[in-house]
Amino acid sequence: MSSMRGLVQFIADLRNARARELEERRINKELANIRLKFKDSNLSGYQKKKYVCKLLYIYILGWTVDFGHLEALNLIASNKFSEKQIGYLAISLLLNENHDLINLVLNSIRKDLNDGNELFNCLALHAIANVGGKEMAETLAPDVQRLLVSPVSKSFVKKKAALTLLRLYRKHPQAVHVEWAGPIIHMLGDQDLGVVTSVTSLVMALAQDQPDTFRKAYGKTVMKLKSMLIDGRIPSEYMYYKVANPWLQVKMMRLLQYYPPSDDPDISAALLDVIQYTLESSSEPSRSVQQSNAHNAVLFEAINLAIHIDANPHIMDRMISKLGVFISSRETNLRYLGLEAMAHLASRTEDLRAIRSHQNTILGSLRDKDISVRRKGLDLLYSMCSSQNAPVIVAELLKYLEVADYAIREDMVIKIAILTEKHAMDYKWYIDTILKLISVAGDYVSDEVWQRAVQIVINNEELQPYASHTLLQYLKGPTFYEAMVKIGGYVLGEFGHLIADTQGCTPIEQFMALQDKFNSVSPFTKALLLSTYIKFVNLFPEIKPQLLQVFQYNSRSLDSELQQRACEYLELASLPTDDLLRTVCDEMPPFPERASILLSRLNEKQGKSEDRRTWFIGGKSGNVENSTLIEGF
Repeated sequence: MSSMRGLVQFIADLRNARARELEERRINKELANIRLKFKDSNLSGYQKKKYVCKLLYIYILGWTVDFGHLEALNLIASNKFSEKQIGYLAISLLLNENHDLINLVLNSIRKDLNDGNELFNCLALHAIANVGGKEMAETLAPDVQRLLVSPVSKSFVKKKAALTLLRLYRKHPQAVHVEWAGPIIHMLGDQDLGVVTSVTSLVMALAQDQPDTFRKAYGKTVMKLKSMLIDGRIPSEYMYYKVANPWLQVKMMRLLQYYPPSDDPDISAALLDVIQYTLESSSEPSRSVQQSNAHNAVLFEAINLAIHIDANPHIMDRMISKLGVFISSRETNLRYLGLEAMAHLASRTEDLRAIRSHQNTILGSLRDKDISVRRKGLDLLYSMCSSQNAPVIVAELLKYLEVADYAIREDMVIKIAILTEKHAMDYKWYIDTILKLISVAGDYVSDEVWQRAVQIVINNEELQPYASHTLLQYLKGPTFYEAMVKIGGYVLGEFGHLIADTQGCTPIEQFMALQDKFNSVSPFTKALLLSTYIKFVNLFPEIKPQLLQVFQYNSRSLDSELQQRACEYLELASLPTDDLLRTVCDEMPPFPERASILLSRLNEKQGKSEDRRTWFIGGKSGNVENSTLIEGF
């Protein structure tokens, strides 16, 4: 660029413009000049390059550039590297995958991909990766793959080809064909570790969608790790603060977690040696922050891999001991990673005694200054909870919920509700905990929580009187949340007659407890309460006049749903006989057993990412399939 004095002067003029108006005037002048120059068919390649560079600079500054594309395409066809480079830079910036001129550039790109000049190959690969349209992927992906596996391609070309193919696959998966799997897997054994790193990234993306097709990559990956770590076959330039290529180690260990443990004893033995080596090398103290970070990155991935293959007890004991140190560390990142790895372990193992020995430390993480650590602490408590420690963990979670950040409350509510249902040994404890949860969390309680509680109450006769009585006491309190009114209205409408003879639970008291909240709730909840009241008409004839007054008042409501419901209920309650009323207000039958809607909601919240997890938060059985929570429920 320094040789193009006109371009240098133009940039200087724009930098010296003290006002936007001056900059705009200078740019408009230059654009008019460039338009005029492009009309000359005798422009040299140097001149085209200079004017295209000016257009690119104007575009980068945020101004609209609506011409010059054809001149950029002409530069691509040049045999001079400097001109071709500017041409490719221009189409990468000015064109997108849906641009009308994409078809015109395909032949030029293909020609450069097949050229013997490696620099031209790289320029073409850059353009494909940056633009990456569907037509470009379908037309040029075979040429990119050929560059990747060609024995005559230079290493730097192979690296770019692998990453370009990865880019195309992420945008258009159909562009990468299954028959390419063998040659791509073979590249994992390449002598150049830079090539192996790029190809590993590509295989990781492909293996997540086509695990069977890329299964042979497992053995190749293990042997490559063993060659680097155990045999020491690694160039000095790939040693990062005495750690052997940590980026490649992490990628390869993550790739191995996409597959079940190998049945080949040699591969299994080699993998255990790699994990053992990683655990031993990470025990050496380091004063260098970079070396410590590299060690820890590899160590945590090795721990996740050891959990995945269910390594021998000796390795697992050493691993848990290290994690116990990490979750007590002063460094926020180490606490976070330690809790995440321990949550992974808790979600995959049946024996949680070693993890429970750190229960107090884990509970303390709920009050960590960093919200990410608090989230991981919550995940771990959820995974390690069992029937033995559920009362303690749930009580602590409820206590913390009162002061928890708003960003984490909804997630906490769902997990507390699942743990309460999953590990309830006593029905009364379950209903007490759920109602306490609703009274504490309030607006953060989703409909799935109170609806699931209603299902359980309806399906268990021995729980119905206690649930009705307890709900009524909550409703009589001065404060309330709408979720409490919803569950109270539903349960009292079905089972309020079971406690009608109890002191403080008479029909009129039940009605007044609900009616006091009527004007403070949403139209949906008001409609639910009207349904409760029609059931009261059937159950408690002695308070029928008060109920009819409510129906009459709401028959004039501005809300069409409330108005229609109140009119229909008023008519039903005013019939000369109660036969139809009894039929309509018959008791709800038990709900059929099915998977918990709370578990479904929690799994939805896990979300998706480029790197899909091979596990999710929860008990070991939860990683096999989602089943109903409590058999008795």
